[in-house]
Amino acid sequence: MKHIHSGKVRDLYLTDEGMLMMVASDRISAFDYILESEIPDKGAILTQLSLWWFDQLEDVVPHHVVSHGPNARSVVCKSLRMVPVECVARGYLTGAGLLDYQRTGAVSGVRLPPGLVDGDRLPEPIFTPTTKAPVGEHDEPITFEQVVEEVGRETAEELRRITLAVYTRGAEIARERGIILADTKIELGWDADGELTLADEVLTPDSSRFWPAAEWKPGRPQPSFDKQYVRDWLTSPDSGWDKSSGNPPPPLPEEVVNRTRARYLEAYERLTGTPFSG
Repeated sequence: MKHIHSGKVRDLYLTDEGMLMMVASDRISAFDYILESEIPDKGAILTQLSLWWFDQLEDVVPHHVVSHGPNARSVVCKSLRMVPVECVARGYLTGAGLLDYQRTGAVSGVRLPPGLVDGDRLPEPIFTPTTKAPVGEHDEPITFEQVVEEVGRETAEELRRITLAVYTRGAEIARERGIILADTKIELGWDADGELTLADEVLTPDSSRFWPAAEWKPGRPQPSFDKQYVRDWLTSPDSGWDKSSGNPPPPLPEEVVNRTRARYLEAYERLTGTPFSG
């Protein structure tokens, strides 16, 4: 196979049949850096979780998967012409959305009630698109009208509809398992027939914030089933790393690696209801 691209986490190859082979590595990124340390089984866990979600979403939006790959971390998929914006849905206020709200009283131009705090549930889920920045650069919030300028009104409205529908289905399923889906980012592209199609990964801890519902308490950062544990260690005095220094982060201690793997594994097993077999 011909290697055609490597992102922060995934490597992409072209097969002899003209399909794409997407392989998820165990790499982990934080603060726009690919870390030196890897999380064992992370690629397989996220790939298998995405495949499970694609099945749950088949009646919501078509997906790009053609078949499973030769191992647990790979899938064979259709080539798509990717939409040039990041499609994000938020049901709760946190992360970059919280920062945008604190600056402007809105997220991606969507006005929100005053007085909201970190972790608050929004009156209804909102579509908060961002730019699609190259590796190492930040995605920036954009308004719906800016999406219209980029892709046209009809496509923009369809992007919003699909993104909110994926979030709503994901949030419903997660809630049944005692998990809050705070927000999610999805990738969409046009297939050969011009149909918008779900691509990349979907509703994993790398593209979504999952919180244990029993521990949800607005007004503070929430416990989560994702790499927040890595971010927290990197910004703690224990790491000795200054985020503003321009230097790459240090390697992760074994304890941080193991606890991060455990969070990914717990997310997979609680959401799917099945043990991870690798």
